[in-house]
Amino acid sequence: MSAQKDRWVSSLVFLLFCASSIPRSGSMGLQQEPSPQHYFSGLEAGKASLAFFTPGVSPGAQPFLEQIESSAEALQDYGISVVKVNCPKEDVSRYCGKGNALRKAFLFRGSRLIREFPTDALFDMNSIVANVLFALLFNEVKYVETLADFENTENMLKGKSNMVFAYVPATGTAEHRAVMEAAFVYGTIHQFVLTTEAALLKATSHGDPDVSSAWLLFCHCQRATDPAQPCRRTALGQPLTLLNIHRHLKLMGAPLVTEVAEDPEKVSTVHLQLGLPLVFILSQKETYEADRRTAEFVAWQLLGKAGVALLSRDLVELNVLHRSNVALKTPDEGMPIQYLVLEDTDEVITLVEDKNKVKQIQEEEQQQEEEEEEEDEKDDNNQDIQDDQVVEAVSRDKKRELPLEQVLVLTEENFHSSLSEAARTVVLFYASWEAVSLAVLRSYSEVAAQLKGTPGVLLSRVNCWDWPGLCSQENVTQFPTIRIYKEGQHSVTYDGMWGTEELSSFILLSRVSCLLKLTTMDEAEGYLRGEFPSELSSHHHTSLLGVFSTATSEAREAFEEAGNILSGHVRMGMYFEDDALALSRKYSVSPPALLLARSGGRSVEGISLSKHSVQDMVQMIRYELLDIFPEITVPNLPQYLQLRKPFLILFSAGDISQMESKELLKLAKGRAQQAFVACWLNLKKTPVGHGILRKYFSTTPSLPVLLWVNLHAGGQVFRFPPEQSITEMNILSWLEKLQAGLEIPSSTLSEEDWKPPLPAYDFLQMMEPSVPELSPDASPHPGDTPVQLPPKSPRGDTARGDTATREESSQESTAEEVGSPGRDLRGTAPRLAARDKQGKRHSEL
Repeated sequence: MSAQKDRWVSSLVFLLFCASSIPRSGSMGLQQEPSPQHYFSGLEAGKASLAFFTPGVSPGAQPFLEQIESSAEALQDYGISVVKVNCPKEDVSRYCGKGNALRKAFLFRGSRLIREFPTDALFDMNSIVANVLFALLFNEVKYVETLADFENTENMLKGKSNMVFAYVPATGTAEHRAVMEAAFVYGTIHQFVLTTEAALLKATSHGDPDVSSAWLLFCHCQRATDPAQPCRRTALGQPLTLLNIHRHLKLMGAPLVTEVAEDPEKVSTVHLQLGLPLVFILSQKETYEADRRTAEFVAWQLLGKAGVALLSRDLVELNVLHRSNVALKTPDEGMPIQYLVLEDTDEVITLVEDKNKVKQIQEEEQQQEEEEEEEDEKDDNNQDIQDDQVVEAVSRDKKRELPLEQVLVLTEENFHSSLSEAARTVVLFYASWEAVSLAVLRSYSEVAAQLKGTPGVLLSRVNCWDWPGLCSQENVTQFPTIRIYKEGQHSVTYDGMWGTEELSSFILLSRVSCLLKLTTMDEAEGYLRGEFPSELSSHHHTSLLGVFSTATSEAREAFEEAGNILSGHVRMGMYFEDDALALSRKYSVSPPALLLARSGGRSVEGISLSKHSVQDMVQMIRYELLDIFPEITVPNLPQYLQLRKPFLILFSAGDISQMESKELLKLAKGRAQQAFVACWLNLKKTPVGHGILRKYFSTTPSLPVLLWVNLHAGGQVFRFPPEQSITEMNILSWLEKLQAGLEIPSSTLSEEDWKPPLPAYDFLQMMEPSVPELSPDASPHPGDTPVQLPPKSPRGDTARGDTATREESSQESTAEEVGSPGRDLRGTAPRLAARDKQGKRHSEL
């Protein structure tokens, strides 16, 4: 039987099992009863029925009736009848009274009432089936809210039964229905546990799961015979549908390792039937125990992705190379088995995972070609697709009630009067039907909680769907828009990122005039220490102080205009008293000058202002605000990419050591700082760095790793020699070798353009009008001499690297199961010498 036919048979058997294992009674579809007395007299013990009572059909009840009728056949498959009970006009009993008729549905088992449902909770077929099954299986499906409840359930099941743990963002969804239907079938085999608590999902998952999506974990508690041994957990990697859950449970129930003693061509397992590959570990009598441990280790890593079998050479005569130690059988009909020589288990896992990824990339490329052919006709549809993703994220989180008590609701009646109540009134103009507005409203509510009690600041909102005239009057042309009104008159529009931290910083900095005019030396010194003005004393932010003499009016005017442009983004002050010369000379500069105070005044840097145009001033200030040795994150990356300089970047698994920080900081402060950006990236705080390294190399290198990445000229990636210590002298010596073309790049990036999917998403282009580009050779500090950059393509542009690696499972196994002895493919084949491996090219950082 072909693999495709096997898969169809498996699905058909499952569906037939669901249909045939449930007793049926009555006719299919919606049943009708003439009166409540007739209905209750016909109830059978043990039979479930969902009934709703109606005195007649009103137009408002029509949507509910349509949904309940469409759900009748689905519920009939589970032995649940759906009954419409007609209420006589004179009947005012409990079920036919005004409070219940057509407002509630009632679930009975026999004549016993199980649950009452408000009709607005049964809004479609998914919610009806999910809620009804959830009520019937209340004792079989445990609902947990805390980590302690979850762990108690796990502990009770250890050594006895496995657990299926499901998280759904809300009840009544399609995913909730799928879990309940699976529990109806598999509830006697596995213990099902359900939650809607996002905190519990995060506590039981590896990394930072997306709480807006449904998740399912299979917990292997039956194997945990020791009470102190944790239950392994295997996540469902596909969307939460009934068929995918069935498929996942079939895979979890299959033997971890299958021992075979026949021709691999004749072997068929549940993995092949479900469209997954089968990996054979070739063994022999002398190495059986080690090969068995190797097979078990590989099987745990590939659980749900491929099957693993142990094939004894002593029992099967194979016409293949004696040194072959692994075979791969794919579910594709007619494809021959591949016999390979691999060095370790990582290569086996990569073999499976890369094959799946290649197939995915091919499908995406094909889809992209089709979309490009119809690009002119689908521009609007593409925009809708982008919006729909946001809509889905917002709608999945709709059960979360936003804490908006601290946000004043403004209308046409109270708008102007409310603006005068505080020195600064922040107004969010949004549309309640628009997904991005609702997403920003979530950040806005968090800002309101942070700034609660801040004097002189009032946070408010206007729903432009309710008050279009007001929004038109305020010239609001897009949603969402945030403006800060000063004493109800002059307003500043926010044009930054929508994150909580960015919004909060903008509002706090807007509390005071961006350009504070200081009149005494004590005020200037207090300003540099962060003590003045008092409103911002608790807000840690870099302070800029312009120092001018009476003869530098042109520079002072440009500085004042720059302050207006940068209002809300930076704290700026100005000092032009008679003793300005004495203040500037204290920091080794002469007026006009800029004093830059970081870390609460512990470090003050004096910078001469040689250019007096507003554009040059804004450009220089933005440049000086950048950290000398920054930690690269997703929000700040565009600022450093705009410099169009190479990156000397250190990837670290956590905080970098003091020695590395000291050496790289010396390098960043030295003469070479204008030639490149010296920076670092913490993979724990910015996990996207794992993907970047996998693009640069076929496998994640050992950390920390120091790289030279030239994104804007040639795209070469060079790796600092790992055997050398990271010191300023070693790095400078290495850079000289790069310049001389004596180093070979580890990889070369693709030359294709990195364009956004749509012009509306070209955020870097939006930033350019207000942030003039810095030229690659810009040198704000006169006298600095940048070092020569490496040539664009020293010794060609090909890349060499190792194969891609995988992420380790969050659940470490015991030494007995997954100890280091199982990590290499021992005995079955001699180890190969180092082999050349083709690197990957990519088109994204």
